[in-house]
Amino acid sequence: MTDLPIIAVLGASQLGRGIAQAFAYAGHTTLLVDTKPREYAEAEAVRQAALAEIEANLRALADLKVFEAAELGAILERVRFIRRAEAPNWLAAADFTFEAVTETLEIKREALGFACTYLRADTALASTTSIYPVSSLAALVTHPERFLNAHWLNPPFLVPLVELSAHVGTSEAIVGHARSLLEAIGKVPVACKGSPGYIVSRLQALIVNEAARMVEQGAATPEEIDKAVRYGIGFRFAHMGVMEFADLDGNDAIFAVSRYLSESLKDSRYASPEIVRRHVAQKRGGLSDGVGFYDWSSIDPQTYRRSVLSRMVSMLRYLRLLHAPGKAMTGKKTGKGSREA
Repeated sequence: MTDLPIIAVLGASQLGRGIAQAFAYAGHTTLLVDTKPREYAEAEAVRQAALAEIEANLRALADLKVFEAAELGAILERVRFIRRAEAPNWLAAADFTFEAVTETLEIKREALGFACTYLRADTALASTTSIYPVSSLAALVTHPERFLNAHWLNPPFLVPLVELSAHVGTSEAIVGHARSLLEAIGKVPVACKGSPGYIVSRLQALIVNEAARMVEQGAATPEEIDKAVRYGIGFRFAHMGVMEFADLDGNDAIFAVSRYLSESLKDSRYASPEIVRRHVAQKRGGLSDGVGFYDWSSIDPQTYRRSVLSRMVSMLRYLRLLHAPGKAMTGKKTGKGSREA
């Protein structure tokens, strides 16, 4: 074993496998704990499937030159599949545990209760739920001061973001410990309240549903919508946050567009929230006013805009859409959104 904290992951699902892979890749001994009671033959089949998936993911990354293929074996050796019957002794050795079982309250209650029977009192414990508020799960664990939620996005071994949310009884030291642990393996933790959907799921649900609604209404085809996202919204938000964009574009512009859409489509879903109305009334338009969602008073607008320009140029280079003056990109095709090979 390494000197790094030992990580336990409850649940051998795709999410659990991905989290185990992320930590093993970073050098941690990782315990992939199958929390379901199974006969040996069934457990062995799950073990083989889990390790085969992790190996396949790693081989794909090696093929993409993310790391040297010679290191693959050592990474795999750091993942230990633990059957439920073997779990008590192994869980006692864990320094940080992530629960990643199926999103039903009954299954989570059983898995968390099982783990808490054997985990040390000082072992940090995080759920990965994308549904339940962390406060509703805190009652299911012992020593709730060591409990929080860490919502990973699939595939967890690639997507940097992890949404952290604590309940009122979570120790500040545990939150700091979780943040440091995640940052050390290359993740980007963000803090949010344990409200339904957290951050990403709420934004994502609105975007996906609206895209489907446009297809239903005949406003655009799925292919054209996906291209619009990849080369428009996605292009912009890949280097700029939503709130940053609102302040750059101007809260008054956001308000005007929202009002037009709400009136034209006769749908109050597009109306601006009260905070945007207040910003407009209080002359908190964003960068142009020196204050909006952010405080821009100490930022030089010209320097900031140059930074935005640099980020956009980097994105164009990545997309291979940057070309020299007078050089038309004849025959260039952008493909069909995320379906491109």
